[in-house]
Amino acid sequence: MSDKPLTSSVDRETPRALDTIVYGGIVVAILDGLFAFVFYGLILGVKPLRIFQSVASGLLGRSSFDGGVRTFVFGLLLHLVVAICIAAVFYLASLKLPILIRHAVASGLVYGLIAYLVMNYVVIPLSRIGLRPTTMRVFLPAFIAHAFLVGLPIALLARRSAQARERNKT
Repeated sequence: MSDKPLTSSVDRETPRALDTIVYGGIVVAILDGLFAFVFYGLILGVKPLRIFQSVASGLLGRSSFDGGVRTFVFGLLLHLVVAICIAAVFYLASLKLPILIRHAVASGLVYGLIAYLVMNYVVIPLSRIGLRPTTMRVFLPAFIAHAFLVGLPIALLARRSAQARERNKT
């Protein structure tokens, strides 16, 4: 008979909040920010300053584009807050649905797609930006990028965190 305490599969599949939310949010903010600079900046020709000023415009409206570096930095901070919120939602969902941890790759990819749709068709239309038209040229790369650069990293970090938690118990 083993002296090790019995743990349920749910215990083994529970990630740590700090790892998933904070680290996941930071990783996602960096990856998604790099995507924005490459796709919108280099490929579509948007000036780098405007990329995060557009994020700030969700709260400030059109005046964010007149704010220079100040509203760029504000937009960058908002971008980080949004990424942390997206990671927090995944973390909370994983507490109720351990399958998200067991199938981290699939759930992460799907979660990234859902996060993109919610952001672009619920959050942004309710912000000072409002509903904005899009084209397939913009929608498809951003949609796919969110699967791989937003949802997947959060899910993988959550799974890694759950595995580390289990290793530390034994």
